[in-house]
Amino acid sequence: MSRPVLVACSHGTSSEDGRRAIRALVEQVRAILPDVRVEESFVDVQQPEVADVVAEAAASVAVVVVPLLLSTGYHTRVDIARAVEPFPHAVAAPALGPHDLLALTLEERLREADVRRGDAIVLAAAGSSDPAAEVDVIAMAARLGELLGRPVSVGFAAGAEPRIGKAVETAREAGAERVVAASYVLAPGFFAEVIARSGADVVTSPLAPDLRMAALIAERYEAACAALTSPAR
Repeated sequence: MSRPVLVACSHGTSSEDGRRAIRALVEQVRAILPDVRVEESFVDVQQPEVADVVAEAAASVAVVVVPLLLSTGYHTRVDIARAVEPFPHAVAAPALGPHDLLALTLEERLREADVRRGDAIVLAAAGSSDPAAEVDVIAMAARLGELLGRPVSVGFAAGAEPRIGKAVETAREAGAERVVAASYVLAPGFFAEVIARSGADVVTSPLAPDLRMAALIAERYEAACAALTSPAR
């Protein structure tokens, strides 16, 4: 019996660098799960749309949608939820964050940027009008701070406060030698550009592609598969 199709659903971007990064991440997932059919889909900007991919696959096989999204928000609660709702053998995994593998990836990006002890760190997230997204980002900042053994504040590109520029300004006014924006985005694109313009002294690279990110996606898939086949469904 074939395993459920993994529909990797990202936001979508007009950035060619961003598209390459997400494709590379999906290829890493395929390498980790060689016995699983992995399909790309999107909630905005790019095609194919997640609902279309789910509908096509669910006609013949079980489906697990894994959001390539870092926080809960409109796209997980509405777009992806609506895509799987009509099909009894389709299920959506939760957003990727918060998670310890994300904290480890952020830690490496900070190390690559040669962050110093006197630097202030702002976790720079895309943001959302959904309050659950803000809760997820704050929880992620707490995990990263625990891993680093130092405070990590938060800033948002849109949808929530404080905005990244304000968070950077606040950290600088508090006496930081430098302010580092830890990019809490998967790939280059609109939000990465907002972070780059935030006024931070250092801006880290986006998270994808990275084998830890691929392992996290595989973990979300396996957990959703277990839920899909549980007697409660």
